[in-house]
Amino acid sequence: MTPLHGQNDPPASERIAKAIARAGLCSRREAETWIAAGRVAINGEVVASPARNVTLADRISVDGQPLPSRERTRLFLYHKPRGLLTTHADPGGRPTIFTALPKGLPRLISVGRLDLNTEGLLLLTNDGALARVLELPATGWLRRYRVRAHGRVAQDQLDRLRAGISVDGVRYGPIEATLDRAQGSNVWLTFAMREGKNREVKNVLGHLGLKVNRLIRLSFGPFQLGELAPGAIVEVKTRTLRDQLGARVIAMAGADFSAPIGQHEAPAAPPRPPVRRDDKRKHRRVDPDRIGPSELARREKRRRRRARGGRR
Repeated sequence: MTPLHGQNDPPASERIAKAIARAGLCSRREAETWIAAGRVAINGEVVASPARNVTLADRISVDGQPLPSRERTRLFLYHKPRGLLTTHADPGGRPTIFTALPKGLPRLISVGRLDLNTEGLLLLTNDGALARVLELPATGWLRRYRVRAHGRVAQDQLDRLRAGISVDGVRYGPIEATLDRAQGSNVWLTFAMREGKNREVKNVLGHLGLKVNRLIRLSFGPFQLGELAPGAIVEVKTRTLRDQLGARVIAMAGADFSAPIGQHEAPAAPPRPPVRRDDKRKHRRVDPDRIGPSELARREKRRRRRARGGRR
């Protein structure tokens, strides 16, 4: 297998789990679980190990159904509200981001996760291989958060996080933290890191004696939350996506921008209310119970004057 290939050329061969992830059925990790469960077959033969390479000539099926043809790599920016799980299904029946998404989208995979009560920017893609690459610390993308926490902390304590910190045996990499302001018994901070380990912000600040009560992700790499409303989703244009990912990430993920887009439509932007001109203003019905008789008489007099062509 050639280590690097053209941005739009699929590799000569690749791992079976990677091929399934590219088709957008699941993440690469989930695909490996499916293979171990005997749900995947190559050329009619059930495979039991993900250590198997496939080519375009191989016929892959999952649960007896042919693998969908690969679609163009797409990426969406989603403003995750609080109270939603970042998972496709919850055994407890709690609401998830995928049940909250609008209809008409392709089968999407989240790039990492946000906790139940964490809000803000979440990247979603139809390409499982891209999701996996963007999650890797080696990709080096900065994740920036806005944090509200109960307690007090000094900037010099936050500055020491730039060298990394160990909490309960877990080593966290360099963190850029800024004390923005105090608000009552809380402080507002800006947190930036490149690893994004599970509950990293809460664990690190907890070690400093702070209790996080609100956490908002503002950016992930070059992609910004901006003015995206809670619950809203917008697709990154292909040209912009290609430019922002860069040649290195594209090569690592094997992203494909030449394949066709499936029969899915991106959610339409909400229509803007029409600008109402003065000559098309809606005429309200006069309610005599809300307007006095003298005002009604004046209005009737003006109406008759206009009808005669008189002065307004």
